Amino acid sequence: MSNGTADLVFLDPQTLGRQHSLPVLDNGRPVRFLNELEYIKGEIFANIWQEDFIAAISAKTGLVTRWIDCSGLRKHLPPGSGAEVLNGIAYDAQKDRIFVTGKLWPRLFEIEIIKSEEGGRKTEGRK
Repeated sequence: MSNGTADLVFLDPQTLGRQHSLPVLDNGRPVRFLNELEYIKGEIFANIWQEDFIAAISAKTGLVTRWIDCSGLRKHLPPGSGAEVLNGIAYDAQKDRIFVTGKLWPRLFEIEIIKSEEGGRKTEGRK
């Protein structure tokens, strides 16, 4: 669970009682405004409120392992659509697919995480 701070809170699935919290850090700095969360293969994907980035976070250490830039998806949104913030992440474990969308986005995107030439990460979106 996230409440928008730099801490992830782990709850007991049966009682919803708090088990522990984990600070999220990127190069030693707290990562605040954690929003929509999705667990994918040992990492917690969290979009950052008011930004077009997703942090991939180690579920064990709380360290950001990579950043996923979703800003390029906006060019595939129709003009005048009223699309606001990136605000939705879903994982289809059966087919190993990641989907993202946003508040008032009229489209859902399947993304593939690829290496950029700079050694970082970016996404390719498919409508």
